[in-house]
Amino acid sequence: MNITSNRRGFLGLAAGAAGAVACPAFSQTQAYPSRPITLVVPFPPGGAVDISARAMGDKLGRLLGQPVVIDNKAGAGGAIGTGIVAKAAPDGYTLVVTSQSTHVVNPAVSPNLPYDAVNDFAYITLIDRLPNVLVANAKLPVKTFAEFVRYTKANPGKLNYASSGNGSVAHLSMELLKSKLGLFITHIPYRGAGPALTDLLSGQVQLTWNNLSTNLLMLQSGTLRALAVAAPLRVSQLPDVPTFDELKLPDLNLTSWTGLAAPAKTPEPIVQKLYDAVRTILRDKDTQDAWRKRGAMLPENVRPAEYRQEVIQRIRFFKDVAQANKIVLE
Repeated sequence: MNITSNRRGFLGLAAGAAGAVACPAFSQTQAYPSRPITLVVPFPPGGAVDISARAMGDKLGRLLGQPVVIDNKAGAGGAIGTGIVAKAAPDGYTLVVTSQSTHVVNPAVSPNLPYDAVNDFAYITLIDRLPNVLVANAKLPVKTFAEFVRYTKANPGKLNYASSGNGSVAHLSMELLKSKLGLFITHIPYRGAGPALTDLLSGQVQLTWNNLSTNLLMLQSGTLRALAVAAPLRVSQLPDVPTFDELKLPDLNLTSWTGLAAPAKTPEPIVQKLYDAVRTILRDKDTQDAWRKRGAMLPENVRPAEYRQEVIQRIRFFKDVAQANKIVLE
């Protein structure tokens, strides 16, 4: 009788102790957020990733009842800001805007990143998908993708294409395009998409690969010309421009995206709360109109585990492209 009684007493004390330990963590997640959230953008202000971050950050702050402070920490192709978040406390108060550059291409071409793109983050969900566009200077004497291919083959080495840097999405995508079609086009890397776009507009280079939102106004005005778009379907802003799927180049038909991630080991209830908040925002008609206006696509309902899996698959894809074209950054 005493043994049974003592055993029950011990179990009761153990349960109470466990509850005492668990309650603070539970209370923390229930009360989240109780102070401002920092949203790190690993690129300078004004670019596509920054625009996506600010569009979501403002709405997220109003929905959660706490300010979301945008903190631009640019450098090293997004690796500096992304690495800072990887090492931040996993409490939901420091998040990062993920992009194909930071979480797919960088890991595919850079062996010495200050973060592990797969294991150092708790993925939340996508903010948007951004159609990529093969863009030409309007003075180039081609109006369609077929004319571009014929012209390039008739003038090998005459054309240059700009990218935002060695190992960038534009660099890998254009090298894949060249290898698929046997084209000779010279790569001119720049320190960012801004300088690359400036020289494209002036005619110093004739081509680039960039997301639709960056080039939309210039494409609509006729300053630049879209030859093909990477999107599931033709985009409404460029209804006459075919997708790479239509051109029988499905490997090139990958959208870019931006999303949200937290440091690894962030409590699952916090991740779930952020996921629910983003999905609520994306169902709002004003959000949907704003996304379309800036050339972004509303993402499908990508859950945290699905987002992580897409990152893994795309790293593998671009790593194969980089190896085939001997692209490695030290």
